[in-house]
Amino acid sequence: MLDEEAVRRHLRMGDLIPAIARALADLSAGKVVQPVRLMLPVAAHQGFFATMPACTSGALGAKLVTFYPNNQGIHTHHALILLFRPETGEPLVTMDGRLITEMRTAAASAVATQWLARTDASVLAILGSGVQAGSHLEALRLVRDFREVRVWSPRNAGAFAERFGVSAAVSPEAAVRGASVVVVATSSRMPVLRGEWLSPGTHVNAVGACRPDWRELDDETVRGARLYVDSREAAIRESGDVIAAGEVAGEIGEVIAGTRPGRQTAEEVTLFKSVGVAVEDVVAADLVYRAALVANGP
Repeated sequence: MLDEEAVRRHLRMGDLIPAIARALADLSAGKVVQPVRLMLPVAAHQGFFATMPACTSGALGAKLVTFYPNNQGIHTHHALILLFRPETGEPLVTMDGRLITEMRTAAASAVATQWLARTDASVLAILGSGVQAGSHLEALRLVRDFREVRVWSPRNAGAFAERFGVSAAVSPEAAVRGASVVVVATSSRMPVLRGEWLSPGTHVNAVGACRPDWRELDDETVRGARLYVDSREAAIRESGDVIAAGEVAGEIGEVIAGTRPGRQTAEEVTLFKSVGVAVEDVVAADLVYRAALVANGP
């Protein structure tokens, strides 16, 4: 059993980003067996419980995750990940999955930014100030050189800005205007990003609003951008933003593999809408497990 601190010791964002890129390329190429997550509402407490299994060529496992969006003072996501030996089905390890969820989500956005954002992108705007905001700041700085970072949230932007040495914006519009990469990582169920604020050539990563009746992007954003997802099958079932868009240009794994084009011009707006998929969790957990074996010796 590996707790969150053990996971933190053994998982590095610099290793995770390329691993997630390979996993998403394999997913799009049909090399991953992965059903859409099973979501069980816990209506009495306004929460959700989900099971997310996946099998790749080198790893087999599942994440059990809870999402309680109204939690105050504790994390909204909690999770356990279990890995099994692919050859025999023997259980190998159980580990905390909260930090893996946090990090792999940001790593997937970093992959999308690496492949879709303009190479000269230099201003980052983050809407939200929770764990995903911090994780995205770390991950995106590994794939683009930002000279300015702005953050907005309705409550904690000032504290986040002071902690990470970035600028707090007075409004979402002030954060987004002139930004070349935008991260939308909120708990909102209504749009917080408006397409009219986006400059030509902006790339957007959106990781919230993970239910079919929730939105964090307005119609102008989703219909005016070239939209990419982690999984078509999952996104069109789970994301209100993708349902509203009506058209998906491709999976980011297809762009990595070269089977779908990415950004076509310097002026177009690109959008990566992530719902999070099980193979990301299993691959990240496998990195942790292998690193722990090396650290602990034979």
